[in-house]
Amino acid sequence: MKHIFAFDFDGTLTTRDTLIDFIRFTCGTGRFLLGFLLYSPLLVLMKLHLYPNYKAKQKVFAHFFRGVLLDEFDRLCRRYAHERRQVLRPSMLNILRRALQDSADVYVVSASVDNWVAPFLAEEGLDVTVLGTQIEVKDGLLTGFFSSKNCYGAEKVERLKAVLPARNSFHLTAYGDSRGDREMLAWADEGHLV
Repeated sequence: MKHIFAFDFDGTLTTRDTLIDFIRFTCGTGRFLLGFLLYSPLLVLMKLHLYPNYKAKQKVFAHFFRGVLLDEFDRLCRRYAHERRQVLRPSMLNILRRALQDSADVYVVSASVDNWVAPFLAEEGLDVTVLGTQIEVKDGLLTGFFSSKNCYGAEKVERLKAVLPARNSFHLTAYGDSRGDREMLAWADEGHLV
């Protein structure tokens, strides 16, 4: 039976939430603080589960990145991954590397945007498939919207089902660290809370 591994990214393969870190890295501390101050009421409502996570995330993302050229955004993502490699959690990367050495298929399933998750893994020379939140682009510019559902909670299982439809044909080991990983960990044959 094929062995499949699925890893969350933020807080599992990394030591922090990369959306916040990415915004601060690319926009600077001053612009970052002003933007989060502006959206703080929504973020408080989100934390209290009174406002949907994906809506708050999309509004914050749009505030900082609407109208940015895709090529420029991707360049920022690669630079961020290169310069912030210290956010990666060595112990979890070792587990991921062992899975690859054992010829397992490995997926990184993340609510973070594919564009900055994939470069982190490429920097480490890891051949994995990233299933993350995808951004909408029109005429080469970011619209500020997501073109996919936010890859969080039950959506993580849906993403895995889309690429692995024959559930009884593989053994799934999953790693996560938060409420957003609960469904993926429950769906796995082995779920590990980091």
